[in-house]
Amino acid sequence: MHNIPTVTRNLLIVNVVVFIATTLLTYVGLDLNRLLGLHFILASNFHVYQLLTYMFAHGGLSHIFFNMFALWMFGGIVERTWGPRKFLFYYMVCGIGAGLFQELAQIGEFYYIASNNIANFNLSQTMLVAEANAPLLNSWTTVGASGAIYGILLAFGLLYPEERLFIFPLPVPIKAKWFVVGYAAIELFMAFSTANDGVAHIAHLGGMVFGFFLIRYWRRHPSIGYGNRGGQQFFDALRSSWERRTNKKADGYGSSTRYTGSSADTRNETDWDYNARRKAQQEEVDRILDKIRRSGYDSLTREEKQRLFDNSRK
Repeated sequence: MHNIPTVTRNLLIVNVVVFIATTLLTYVGLDLNRLLGLHFILASNFHVYQLLTYMFAHGGLSHIFFNMFALWMFGGIVERTWGPRKFLFYYMVCGIGAGLFQELAQIGEFYYIASNNIANFNLSQTMLVAEANAPLLNSWTTVGASGAIYGILLAFGLLYPEERLFIFPLPVPIKAKWFVVGYAAIELFMAFSTANDGVAHIAHLGGMVFGFFLIRYWRRHPSIGYGNRGGQQFFDALRSSWERRTNKKADGYGSSTRYTGSSADTRNETDWDYNARRKAQQEEVDRILDKIRRSGYDSLTREEKQRLFDNSRK
């Protein structure tokens, strides 16, 4: 757990703790999902705070397992790319946006059912019908982090579009951008082809829609928000892991001279020259990492890949 970025780790812990508490409290007759879940906006049990709390509640073991697995798998990379504050803001926006999409879908369902079962139904009768059917509307409850998770999947696909993923049961890897497009297409198809399957497909799409426009806004206004990490934290973690495994230590700054190059060509280097050289190297690595963020790892030239690899071994 200590290798998982801070926000991703805390989100995993909170979700698991809430799920355990929900399971245990059912034995004393308390339904925590009824309190935390997002109710239909016209239902008497609806509260605004549920747009936030619903994404920390889940309906079953498989529900929370797959959501948390995706959060662990993709959330950590996105958080390392953006940093904790930007990642948390994005996660919350996607989750709340998914909840709003779900409310809109339920409003459409409400008017469809009412107009088909009540003669001459009109908007002025909305609250009367809602009050008369309070028990039914209160049962329209949405729980789960899926909307926020789908937003994270979208973010990963946009940040690293050329990365290849192995998805069971496909026999070959697929690029992240096609993985995201495929998921969105499946959810769109399921939203219009299935009914009463207990899955909030519109909410999933809502998380992706809000995530798409937020990322688009950040790209058009790079100076606004939380800045850009360019994936550097992620690759720094890989470098640190490599150094630990090979028992390599980072260079210090205590001595007045450095020795660089191979054993066959060793020369003295002043602190000023050393710092200037390291600064130039870091700027080049930052440029390469920024290119990965924009176009994916496969967009790098052979020289850029080699430079990034050589830098990770220092």
